[in-house]
This record gives sequence, structure tokens and C-alpha cells, in this order.
Amino acid sequence: MNAADLLVRALEHQGVDVLFGYPGGAILPFYDALVGSRLRHILVRHEQAAALAADGYARATGRVGVCVATSGPGATNLVTGLANAALDSVPVVAVTGQVPTTVLGTDAFQEVDIFGLTMPIVKHSFLVRNVADLPAVVAEAFRIAKSGRPGPVLIDVPKDVANTDASGLEPLGPIRAAVPPSPNHAALERAGELLRKAERPIAYVGGGVAMAGAIEELRAFIAATGIPVVTTLKGIGAVDGSEPLLLGMLGMHGSRAANLAVQRSDLLVCLGARFDDRATGKLDGFAPNARVIHADVDAAEIDKLRRSDVALVGDLRVALRGLNASCARADWRATCLADKEREPMPESSNVAVDGPRFLRKLSELLDERTIVTCDVGQHQMWVAQHVSFRRPELHLSSGGLGSMGYGLPAAIGAQLGRPDARVIAVSGDGSFLMNVQELATIKRYSLPVKIVLFDNQALGLVRQWQELFHAERYSEIDLSDNPDFVRVAEAFGMPAIRVDHDEQVPQAIRRVLDEPGPLLAHVILDHRTMCWPLVPPNKTNAEMLNGEGR
Repeated sequence: MNAADLLVRALEHQGVDVLFGYPGGAILPFYDALVGSRLRHILVRHEQAAALAADGYARATGRVGVCVATSGPGATNLVTGLANAALDSVPVVAVTGQVPTTVLGTDAFQEVDIFGLTMPIVKHSFLVRNVADLPAVVAEAFRIAKSGRPGPVLIDVPKDVANTDASGLEPLGPIRAAVPPSPNHAALERAGELLRKAERPIAYVGGGVAMAGAIEELRAFIAATGIPVVTTLKGIGAVDGSEPLLLGMLGMHGSRAANLAVQRSDLLVCLGARFDDRATGKLDGFAPNARVIHADVDAAEIDKLRRSDVALVGDLRVALRGLNASCARADWRATCLADKEREPMPESSNVAVDGPRFLRKLSELLDERTIVTCDVGQHQMWVAQHVSFRRPELHLSSGGLGSMGYGLPAAIGAQLGRPDARVIAVSGDGSFLMNVQELATIKRYSLPVKIVLFDNQALGLVRQWQELFHAERYSEIDLSDNPDFVRVAEAFGMPAIRVDHDEQVPQAIRRVLDEPGPLLAHVILDHRTMCWPLVPPNKTNAEMLNGEGR
């Protein structure tokens, strides 16, 4: 047994069943060791897709996603996916091959210092120089990836180390992740006092709630307090989309009801969110009259962007249990809900096919076994605005990095992690071509992934900004020379349909939901399509544009 064999066994001992990768010279010993193992390797067609598929697998299953690449360009192609996992706190372990230790630092063929290159975007990096360290490195990598605030970890294995004899060494089993500390009791008391005195409290929910496994505690907190709630993009699904007290997503493309409620509030109960600029708009004008209770497992987020009046650092489940007390005033709830009723998310009525209306109709028919992945752009915001999610793991979207090309690989990872689920990738014509080669992966593994491709022949969100804020000086956003996406899909062996009139939408949605195998629905939109509402740059969330006279 050599170190590569040991590495494969170590991954098996960590409970890995699926991994995503692409072979090459420096990682060949690992691929040799895969033969006959219990691991199911998915051959993607680009290493970026391997990292993004591992990300989608992790989000959909709650387990650590694993990706593999060779040295040099293979490893550097993972970087975008690792950055995506880092910014969205997703547990991923990347294994990369490296040139032999004897030529490290000599600019050898396909040598890149991936250890150093990824340091800003991983929780930890390992360069394995001694085979005896490998069992502990793998076990520790998985522990780090899923402990506390999750994130990616890199294991870089030189080729000569991978070929070293490992007889007598045994892999280690999983190391239990440390239980987060409970928030300070005195801080919980102060937070409870602020809640009891608040006249206009709002729960501001981020992705940290799902990571903490605190969904049921959050829902119990909302039921007990009667507090209106808004979510970030990553917080979508933490509150059931049918919850009456849910005002929607806040921020740049959030609902007017959510943004107005936050701006009028006198207390923000920030739960697993980080005051990201896309959520807050102009930071010094965000919730200007609100005191802040900030609960997060990561102490580094406290007071980073907004000073808190009470900090609850540690286990969000404990924090939420300690905050259960009736607090929201009936008149405040009524005001928030009236705004929600009065200002629904806008649709367009003067176009052949309207993206938001398509997604709203699709949403009405989704069940709890449907996962929707998104690329980045107008369609991503429409999904957040118009699709109702019952659980956070049903909505997979690139939040912090905003990585075009995310949706299709993430759908592949989600489908392999949850084979019983219906997986729908919602993409745009710009994003889709960034990882279109993964249609071959869907074909090879007979994955029943559905793709809703909105095509407005433009980089829609960039075009919108150029129209609104750059005096209609359109620069490099024209995609009118797109290929015929129906024929592209068919070339990869995937059935496809074209939707260019509103009367075709119901039948197209039924086909997306009922097709037993993969399907691409090519949905044609007007190139002038806009995404509303929108908070302009350097404006507060109260200064939203809604498209009516802007």
C-alpha cells in the first residue's frame, strides 16, 4: 500500500461516497488507487466544475464535498470554486496533486504554489511532505471544514509522497466537530430586555442559521415572539416561504416591504448574518434608528461592519432558545404585513414571456423534494424574489462571490448527493456558457437535472446598470450571437424545448416538472428585461427604484 492508497482509504473512513475531479500527471497515483475503491468518482469536464459541484453537494446534503485536481492548471482551476465555498461558508475538501518534493520551488512542469495561492480563501492548507502525517491530515481537514463556521480546506500531495510506501499506517475515523460554546448568559439577559422593550423589532436572518442547524429553533422563536422577519440571499428557506411574518429578502434587490421594515425598525435581531453590503445598501444609513442584537458563531463578524448593542457569540440554537419571549407589537406587525400586501414583487405585462411570472408559476408547483440552483444575474434575483422555499438546502445560490457558472455544476453535485430529489438549475445565457461543457457530465451519468435557461441575449444585470447609471453607454454586454441553445443541448444528448410565448409557459413548466430524465427549457426574454426593485449605489434601502418612472 502506498500513500495514494492510504489517501483513498482515509477518504472512505471520513464517510466520503462521491467526489468530483479531473486527472493529470501529478495526481495519477491517487487515480490509480481509486480503481476498485468504494468511492464514486465523477469525471467533470473542467476543474472549476469539480469544486462547484462539491459545493452544491455539500449544500444539498449537509456533508463535506470533495474535489480533486492535478497540479498547476488543474489546481488553479479549483480556485474560483474554493473562493465561492469560502465566502458562503461551505464545507469542501480539495485534494490536489503536486510536483515531487525534490523539485518543489524550481518552476517544474505544472508547478504552482497552490498552498500559498489559496491561503486567503481556505480555512486551512496542508502540504503533505511525510506519508506518516497523511492519516491525521485527512481527519483534521474534514474536522476543520465542518467545525464552527464551515469552509474549504486544501490538501496538497506531492507525487513522490503519494508513491511512498505506507505499509503499517491506518486511516483515522472522523473527528467530531467541536460543539460551539453557548452565548454568555448575561448577554442573553440583556438581549431579552431589549426585545421586551422594542416597539418595532425585526429578525434579520442569514445563512448562519442553517449552518448551525438552528432552523427549528428559529421557527419556534418567530412563533413565540410574533416578530416580522427578513432574510439575506443565503438565509432564504430558513423561514418557510409560506410564513405570514416573512417579509422577504432585504437589500439591493429585496422586497420593498422587507427594506422599509428594516429601515423603520428600532431593534434588529441579526441571526447568522454579516451586514453584507448587498443587504445593507449605504451602510451608515442602514436601519438608522435600530439597536442591534448580533448572534453569530464567528466572533470576527461581531462589530465588523455595524456596532452591536448585545453580542451573542456561539451556538445559535442556544441563543434562539434563550430569546423566546413575546415581544412584537400588534400594530407593528400589522404595518409590516400591510406593506407586504400592498407592494408585491413586480412583474412585466408587456412582454411575450416574463421571467418573474414564469418562476412564480413554477414555484406554485414545487414540493419539498425540489432543489433549485442558480447562476448569477437577473435570474438569480428573480428566483430569490419569486420562488418560495420551505428549507434552505433547497435553494443553492452563489452569494458572497457571485460566481457566474455556478448553477449547472452545483445542480450536478446536488443531484448526486440527493438522487431522490428533483433538481432544477435556473441559468442565464451569459452564465450558462461559462460551464456549458458540464452537459457532458449530465449525459455520462444519466442525471435527471432540469435546466431553465433565460435568454435575453445580453449580460442582463450589467446592461441594466449601464442603462440606469452609465447614461445608456452599453459596453460589451451584447450576446445577440448566442448559439441555438436547443440544438446545443440536443448535441449533448439532452432533450430541449423552446419557450417564446406566454401561452407556452404552463406546458413548459409541466414538462420541466414531469420529464423523467434531463431537460433544457430555453426561455426567450426581451433584451430590455429589467430586475426590479433595485437600490441604487450609495443609496439607503429606503430609496428603491421600482421601474415605474424609476
